[in-house]
Amino acid sequence: MSALSLAVRDSTTMLRRNLLHARRYPSLTLNLLLTPIMLLLLFVYVFGDAMSAGIGGGHPDRSAYIAYVVPGLLLMTIGSTVIGTAVSVSNDMTEGIIARFRTMAIHRGSVIVGHVIGSVLQSVASVVLVGAVAVAIGFRSHGATALEWLAAFGLLVLFATALTWIAVGMGLVSPNAEAASNNAMPLILLPLLSSAFVPLHALPGWFRPVAEYQPFTPAIETLRGLLLGTPIGHNGWLALAWCAALTVLGYVWSTATFDKDPE
Repeated sequence: MSALSLAVRDSTTMLRRNLLHARRYPSLTLNLLLTPIMLLLLFVYVFGDAMSAGIGGGHPDRSAYIAYVVPGLLLMTIGSTVIGTAVSVSNDMTEGIIARFRTMAIHRGSVIVGHVIGSVLQSVASVVLVGAVAVAIGFRSHGATALEWLAAFGLLVLFATALTWIAVGMGLVSPNAEAASNNAMPLILLPLLSSAFVPLHALPGWFRPVAEYQPFTPAIETLRGLLLGTPIGHNGWLALAWCAALTVLGYVWSTATFDKDPE
């Protein structure tokens, strides 16, 4: 068997293992998924009129605010989901199963590749679920074409891949599951400091650079433009650049950490 065939076979086995774990222990994924759903309901039904009035110059329009807030919450859903990946990786590292894998004739990188692919699939499923809730409460995408919908899906997959690699690195360097969860918490907090809920121009001047120069804001603006059929400007290229940079950083960090011999 060639090295590539071995890598594919073992990565598929590890992917199946991770999906079985997610199916048998769904509480972590469900708990993390509840956060964006609760925020969606909170911002639409509790703050929707006030927020839309502030954005729209005093004219409340809850349906317009639903269209505005959903793209940011879809990306927050990805951040929530990958926290579970960091916890799962940390559990593998601390419970001894990785030490057992190291003694077996399996492809070395298949363990983390299985985690990455499984996490991306779970992220996509979570985004679909949150998107279904958004549609049920009134989100509509009237101005987007089929090509823009396809591009939006591609962006979500790329962003999920990038954040997953970062989460894997966080899980590998964490001494336990609790630390992994805490280390990965910025992946769900950063959307709160972006243009997910209010436009950049509505933020205080001293705070605006924090929201502008981070990966979530260009990704949110790009996704919002694709789903609503509005211009995205230079945000598309910035979002792709952030996805590529985070993927490379997470991959190098994760593989270098995983390849270190245990002390």
